[in-house]
Amino acid sequence: MTFATIDELQAALAENAYIADRSLSTAIFLALSMDKPLLLEGEAGVGKTEIAKTLSRMLDRHLIRLQCYEGLDVSTTIYEWNYARQMLQIRLMEAQGVAAQGGDAIKNIFGPEFLIKRPLLQAIEESMVRPPILLIDEIDRADEEFEAFLLELLSDWQISIPEIGTVRAANPPTVIITSNRTREVHDALKRRCLFYWVDYPTLDKELEIVRARIPQASEALSRQVVMFVQELRRMDLYKLPGVAETLDWVTALVRLDQTSLAQGVVEDTLGAILKYQDDIAQVRGKVVTELMKKAAAG
Repeated sequence: MTFATIDELQAALAENAYIADRSLSTAIFLALSMDKPLLLEGEAGVGKTEIAKTLSRMLDRHLIRLQCYEGLDVSTTIYEWNYARQMLQIRLMEAQGVAAQGGDAIKNIFGPEFLIKRPLLQAIEESMVRPPILLIDEIDRADEEFEAFLLELLSDWQISIPEIGTVRAANPPTVIITSNRTREVHDALKRRCLFYWVDYPTLDKELEIVRARIPQASEALSRQVVMFVQELRRMDLYKLPGVAETLDWVTALVRLDQTSLAQGVVEDTLGAILKYQDDIAQVRGKVVTELMKKAAAG
């Protein structure tokens, strides 16, 4: 599936319950049409990862996800050999008297069937049939050394495996890179990507997101929750709730058969939107009462 215009793409995103404003839709449209990686930065929970998931559904392409963390290396991102299977094969060959025949027999243990393919190699191989969506999630958690390796991969889209040869992408995968900005991503990587900052949504946009994702919630509950969360984001909290937390809270309240906010239920379910005890303690009691009044007034 291809999109002729930004409006067409924006409408397709909305049909898949992802509410994107025009500037974000433009960034996605250009990433798809230019075959450029899209680097999405923003606070946790604002919908960066969900963009890749939505594109996977929209375009009917396989989503390959590489979750970044400190210490990523070749064996966790590209490939490694299945040593246990290789040892079994060697013993089988020894039992059959094959290993004694020399190096050619031993080379058999370095064939594709003994290769464990990690996300980056999977993305290159799948691109030969149909380009997948490659999600490199939370790159700010990885080491700078991994960023340096990624520069070469994003430029050439090929990987050299000494025992097999070079594997090249026939068509580059669609790449979405996310960062929560716990550290700055290197400028060299940013230059190879289109960039977009995903901010907290406005009240109207967040309400539209809730309606699209949780249509079974009452209009009163959806509006009150969104207004409550919007007010929370004005406070000096350790961790402000993202859209993901808003959706979790609405879902929890629907499960509890709530059609509007009530003090007791709000107090009991604050853990759906606030993830630190100090934040919960700060909000409980009088603050909840005040926020509920503002939400009801809106």
